[in-house]
Amino acid sequence: MPAEFIRILIGLVAVAVSVGLIGLVMVWVERKVAGHIQRRPGPYEVGPNGVLQPLADALKLVGKQLFMPDGADPILYWLAPVLSFIPVLLLFLPLPVGDGLMALDINLGLLLILAFAGLTVLSLLLGGWASNTKYCLLGAARAVAQSVAYEIPLLLSVLAVSFVAGSLNLAEVVKGQGTWPWNWNIMTQPLAFLIYIVSALGETNRAPFDLPEAESELTAGFHTEYSGMGFGLFFLAEYANMVVVCSVATALFLGGWQGPVLPGPVWFVLKVSLLMLLMVFFRWTYPRVRFDQLLTINWKWLMPLAVLNLLATSFFVKLAQFTEVRW
Repeated sequence: MPAEFIRILIGLVAVAVSVGLIGLVMVWVERKVAGHIQRRPGPYEVGPNGVLQPLADALKLVGKQLFMPDGADPILYWLAPVLSFIPVLLLFLPLPVGDGLMALDINLGLLLILAFAGLTVLSLLLGGWASNTKYCLLGAARAVAQSVAYEIPLLLSVLAVSFVAGSLNLAEVVKGQGTWPWNWNIMTQPLAFLIYIVSALGETNRAPFDLPEAESELTAGFHTEYSGMGFGLFFLAEYANMVVVCSVATALFLGGWQGPVLPGPVWFVLKVSLLMLLMVFFRWTYPRVRFDQLLTINWKWLMPLAVLNLLATSFFVKLAQFTEVRW
């Protein structure tokens, strides 16, 4: 058996275990942060300071009966949650946690992540369509419109950094940055970082852009009819996508594993954790926007800014190359 295949297999197993643990931790962190922001304690009964509450919730989801509404398409209905979760595991393979510490080292790692991330939209569409209810269908339509819209400025912001680094390999992008914050790409691409973070919130359906799951008008959106682990897989996929977008942001803009004193993997985990905590704070700080406002933010603000930033970056990169060749 080839060594590369064994490495990828070990990486997939490690990713699957990590995603489960991250889901448990993030449920506790999110509920605690929400509680303190709203001046209440959050979970505190099950285990010390409520740390075992996510485990109790997970056991409850596993034990719940799987239900399918009348008139639903059985194949597409059960395929949707699986399709939302399985491709996410592949997105972790090209992420460099440390120097040489990645499951799949390829030149097009960033392109692989962007390509497989699009499958999440398909799973949301399938889940809403196959459920055969109006709330799910409206949630699915919103999810597709939102995800397709916010993918474009996100891609343009990523391309700007790739132009500067001259590579689509995330490990090479990280190595092109330095140990200290003033050597990171966020210092030369602050606008791209801002566009990326806002687009990532829209791409992962996180508040204030969680319109496909708006409880006030859609009950729970595309996953209204799902129970037990059908809902659980959608739930895990959301947190896994949060980790992916924060990991890519760390590699592209925050120097990846590079940092003073501490080991590389520790720096990487700290930076990703900080970005995820920032996304949690956004959820419990800002009110949900209307759907027309959500699309206006993208098409009238993020898109023009992303295009201008990419054109300016291309100009200065070409100018730097011309000057270097001339001298």
